[in-house]
Amino acid sequence: MRSKALQFLRAVLQNPVANFRDGQWESIEGLLARKRMLVVQRTGWGKSMVYFLATRLWRDKGAGPTLLISPLVSLMRNQVDAATRLGLQAETINSSNTDEWDAIEEKVNEGSVDLLLVSPERLANDQFREGILSTIASNIGLFVVDEAHCISDWGHDFRPDYKRIVRVLQALPSNVPVLATTATANNRVVRDIMDQLGADIELVRGPLVRESLKLQNINMPSPAARMAWLAQTIPNLPGSGIIYTLTIRDAERVAEWLRINGIHAKAYHSKGEDREELEDQLLKNELKALVATVALGMGFDKPDIGFVIHFQRPSSVVHYYQQVGRAGRAVDEAYGILLCGEEDDHIADFFIRSAFPPQTHIQDLLGVLDDAEGGLSVPEMTGLVNLRENQIKDTLKFLTVESPAPVIKNGSKWHLTASASNYRINQALVDSITKIREDEQAQMRNYMGSTGCLMAFLEEALDDPNPKACGQCRNCNPQGLLPEGFHNDLANRAALFLRRSYQPILPRKKWPAYKPMQEYDFAGNIGLNLQASEGRALCLWRDAGWGQLVAQGKYETGRFSDELVAASQVMIHEWVFDEAPLWVTCIPSWNHPQLVPDFAKRLADVLGLPFVPCIEKVKANSQQKYMENSFQQAQNLDGVFQVNPEAGILDPCLLIDDMVDSRWTFTVAAALLRSAGCQAVYPLALALNSPRMD
Repeated sequence: MRSKALQFLRAVLQNPVANFRDGQWESIEGLLARKRMLVVQRTGWGKSMVYFLATRLWRDKGAGPTLLISPLVSLMRNQVDAATRLGLQAETINSSNTDEWDAIEEKVNEGSVDLLLVSPERLANDQFREGILSTIASNIGLFVVDEAHCISDWGHDFRPDYKRIVRVLQALPSNVPVLATTATANNRVVRDIMDQLGADIELVRGPLVRESLKLQNINMPSPAARMAWLAQTIPNLPGSGIIYTLTIRDAERVAEWLRINGIHAKAYHSKGEDREELEDQLLKNELKALVATVALGMGFDKPDIGFVIHFQRPSSVVHYYQQVGRAGRAVDEAYGILLCGEEDDHIADFFIRSAFPPQTHIQDLLGVLDDAEGGLSVPEMTGLVNLRENQIKDTLKFLTVESPAPVIKNGSKWHLTASASNYRINQALVDSITKIREDEQAQMRNYMGSTGCLMAFLEEALDDPNPKACGQCRNCNPQGLLPEGFHNDLANRAALFLRRSYQPILPRKKWPAYKPMQEYDFAGNIGLNLQASEGRALCLWRDAGWGQLVAQGKYETGRFSDELVAASQVMIHEWVFDEAPLWVTCIPSWNHPQLVPDFAKRLADVLGLPFVPCIEKVKANSQQKYMENSFQQAQNLDGVFQVNPEAGILDPCLLIDDMVDSRWTFTVAAALLRSAGCQAVYPLALALNSPRMD
């Protein structure tokens, strides 16, 4: 059987002298003996080859198809291509191909599918469970859990949907072989995976060191300095590579900066389009750099990546190793460079705080469901609880994988179960995991400042049994790595670029559903006669460039500086208007009555336009920053403002506020101005308060 497997291996690799790596055949052999196996091996070792070959051998014996749980669509695409080279018929079921589900289900029922790849989220889908999973459950030849660290509460990338995998396993016949694979699991996570998948599971574990990878850490708190270093350094690096950022906006901004400096770079993130095309461009070396968030992570397979650079510090050693391990798989020399910024801890803290739903969120949702006889949809819940829609969805997902689950979904409606009355989140577990995340963050800070071998540090942190000095990282061989300096003119241009990162404020086109704004009688679509025009924000809140200065004026000095007036004037001069504004007004506030009007008047003066404070606040309301979803934000403004007609109000105007988040304040004020006859309203905010995360 080994010789047959070796023939398949050489065929798929197109290498007549290829051989198994240490542990590969042992893993395949265990699966052929119907065992449960946990394979923990470094990125690029060939974990997918284990289940491809095992699938081929089992199918040749007449066994049923392999069911593979895989977390990312990009990972699925790579695996389908590899399976095809082995002569396997592979199909995927995920959120991006729902129109193909019926045809795939028919193929599964016919027995023509060798390998079925599904995302863990599909396990919660009624159509998938009833139409496909129930059909093949008694006939599965091999069950595979890829990126198995996601199954563990203690893992760096725990996903609630992975909890359902354990339930599926419990429903399978006991003689179905099971394979779980990961490249990033320390001893604690390995033990948890083994406890969940069965006490009889066998562990195959290998070393983590990647001998071709040269690691280097560079402390650069300033984003402008990091951007200057990237622009100067990347053209001299071998091949193509990846630059990781922690946020979508940084991915977009760094990619744009590199393009301005003649470097062929593009941004890749969860909200971007054409991700498959971008992956192909990187695979074909048509890009010098792909600037990516964690959306480009597990399973992306390009063996000749020449460099992986982190624009910011990841929150854990495991995250870092997983990402930097993309480089140097099949090349003699590759670089793994970690830059460190002033924003790193803030972003890591955000992820730690948002990892679990607070008990108050849970109580709010269980409370409104308890009062609803026929259940509630997610949009209906936004009208009843002051939570963002994604907070509601995340909380419901968390609750559905609890055992027993206090909520259940029927169609589009959510209902309570009998266990809801006694449910409380396991706060002790949450506190323990939070403490682990904080310790991981501290460990990354220690790694950044380590004076010993950097590769050995990563190996020890991931419980590699035989860590050793690599001899080629920045600390082992100071002469062998990259220069850490950059030209001052590049840094100055980067700082100017950051200060010209104006943000669009797009007009809203619909009033909130389910309940009209009764005092204003606003409902349904927002007609063109009431809409704002597209606006601009000078910067992102507390961001490099002007963001810190905006925060300082709002919360420290109580007055926005003349620098911000001048910067806004420059932005307006570069702004192409359909109809140029002829006067200036602003959003009033009872909490800071002079802050925005003072700024708006000074800006109007330098523009040579009249300032007309014609919008009045006539009703008290909560501060918008405490309103969490669109419905609550709009309702909080119902009847709050009125427009006092003034001379010249019919001409186009600039409508100024210090902050913009949901855009509802601008939307309501613009509708009132347009109702009073104003031809066009251009919102202008000093800062856009947008989430930092992917």
